[in-house]
Amino acid sequence: MTRLVPWLFALWLPASLAQGMSQQELEDWFNDDSSSRIAAVNEGELVFLRQPPAKPVHHHQNIITLDDTALATGWAQLKQCHDHLDRVPATQIVFREERVRDLEIVSQEGIGRAWVEGASVQLRDIGPGARICLRLQSLVLLRNADGTYHVNSGPFMRRFLDGYYPMHVSMEVRLATPRLRFLDITPPEQEGFRVTVSRRQVRFDTWFEGRLQTLIRFRGPQGTPHG
Repeated sequence: MTRLVPWLFALWLPASLAQGMSQQELEDWFNDDSSSRIAAVNEGELVFLRQPPAKPVHHHQNIITLDDTALATGWAQLKQCHDHLDRVPATQIVFREERVRDLEIVSQEGIGRAWVEGASVQLRDIGPGARICLRLQSLVLLRNADGTYHVNSGPFMRRFLDGYYPMHVSMEVRLATPRLRFLDITPPEQEGFRVTVSRRQVRFDTWFEGRLQTLIRFRGPQGTPHG
């Protein structure tokens, strides 16, 4: 049985709430489902949407490239973009500190200011049609005891203090080494969660409400443990 250890998350928080919080406090807040946070919308149960919302919603996109270096070390190149950001005065994208490095902003539109601060990206004055793209190294590929490998991502969510709202997530894992082959994905393909698999890539695309966490497993060569 593979133990789910999230390799990164992107957490959107109002800057006024996040200021002064430690990394552990941020994670505790992120995972808090106490009664004080009971939502009037979706309360956290994962619901895939059969049809996209009528209006564009936050679209979180990831492209991960797995090559021989990733196979040996676990570290892979990640490009992450966010489209249709919610219009708020201040927010931030927070990553797991121990699993990211070389974080940088590649491009941005419709944002007053954006800068990297530790394992986070701070944003101010988000306007209509806002978009930001990041590039980083992520400790994403982990080896299982049975010799398989996995990429575990999430939880993805669009969460405010009154609940969970629709979100669009796309993930593309590019296989730049012939030594990795797709095995399976959790959750499995279903209505609202579309999966595309080829020899060179695995991709999913979904609209949902709640908290989404995914696990993609690969067959790999034996005797190449890391991290």
